[in-house]
Amino acid sequence: MKKIGVLFGMENTFPGALVERINSMNLDGISAEFVQVGAVALDQPPEYAVIVDRISHDIPFYRAFLKHAALNGTTIINNPFWWSADDKFFNYSLAARLGVAVPPTVILPHKCYPAGTTDRSMRNLQYPLDWDAVFNYIGFPAFLKPVDGGGWRDVYHVHSPDDFFHAYDQSRDLCMTLQRAVHFNEYFRCYVVGQQRVHIMPYDPRRPYHERYLLDPPAYDKKLLKRVEKDAITLCRALGYDLNTVEFAVQDGIPYAIDFMNPAPDADLHSVGAANFEWIVGAVAELAVKKAQAGPKAAPLFRWSEFLGGSTPAKAPAKKKVSRKKPSVKQQKKTD
Repeated sequence: MKKIGVLFGMENTFPGALVERINSMNLDGISAEFVQVGAVALDQPPEYAVIVDRISHDIPFYRAFLKHAALNGTTIINNPFWWSADDKFFNYSLAARLGVAVPPTVILPHKCYPAGTTDRSMRNLQYPLDWDAVFNYIGFPAFLKPVDGGGWRDVYHVHSPDDFFHAYDQSRDLCMTLQRAVHFNEYFRCYVVGQQRVHIMPYDPRRPYHERYLLDPPAYDKKLLKRVEKDAITLCRALGYDLNTVEFAVQDGIPYAIDFMNPAPDADLHSVGAANFEWIVGAVAELAVKKAQAGPKAAPLFRWSEFLGGSTPAKAPAKKKVSRKKPSVKQQKKTD
C-alpha cells in the first residue's frame, strides 16, 4: 500500500478535503491520511510515498523530517531542499532572466543588525547608502516587503521617502525589498499544479480579505490570459514547484509577476470560494496520486543547480579534433 500523507497546521478545510478526495477515488494500493510523526531516527525509512507539505516553512522540525524523507525516497510537494533556499529577490532576478515582466526592485541591507552581529560584521556594507539613487530607480508609490515573507506580514505601501523611512525603521532585522507599485487595471492570482495546470483567479488585493476573489469578473482579453498562463508555468517550471500561486498585476496590458513564492498557497474554502476550492482539491489530489503511482525516481543530486528547473552544471565544451590535410602531390614532390 502506497500512502499519501498531508502535513498541515491550522488549516481546517483543505487537508481533510484532500484526504477524502484521494480516498474516494478507490484506487488499488493508494490511500491518504494525515501525517503522523514523532522522533525520527536516521535509519528509519519513510512511511509515505508522497507527502503534501503545508506547514514546514513555519516548523523547523517538520522541515528536517521532510528532507530526511526526501533523501530516503519520499516525494515531497514541494521540494523542501529548494524551498529552504528560495527567496523573493532571487525569484525576481530569475523572472527577469526568463523574460517575465517584473517591476523595478532592489534588495536592502537590514535596518537593525541580525542577532549575533555588530557594526564590525558590516564592514563590506556601503555607508551611507545612496538613497536618492534607490528612490530614482524605484519611484513612488512602492512596496517595502521582506525578502522571504508571506501572508502580507511586514508589508508596507509607501508613497514618499518619508513614508519609506518610517516603514524601514519598523523592519527590525528583516531583510527587505523595495519594489515599484504597479498601477494595475487587472490582477490575477493563479494556482499552478504539476508545473502544467493553471487556474486563473481574478483577484483584487485592495478589497477586504473575504472579498478579494472576484465572483463576477469582466471579460478579459484572451491574449492576456494566454500570456499569464504561459508566464506562470515558466516560473514554476524554472523554480521546480509542483504547487504554487503566481500573482500578476496588469498595467497597460503587461502582466507583471508580483508574487510567486507561495509553495503552500492559501486553499481555504472560506477565503478562495467554493469553485476555486473544488478546483485546487481535485488538481492536488490527482497530482499526489500520479506521483505515488510513479514511485520514487532515481536519487537526485542534492545541489542547488539540480533544483532549478532540473538544470545541471554546465559541462566544459568538447575539444574539437584538429583535422590535418594530407599534403598534395605537388607539395610532396617539393619536400622530397
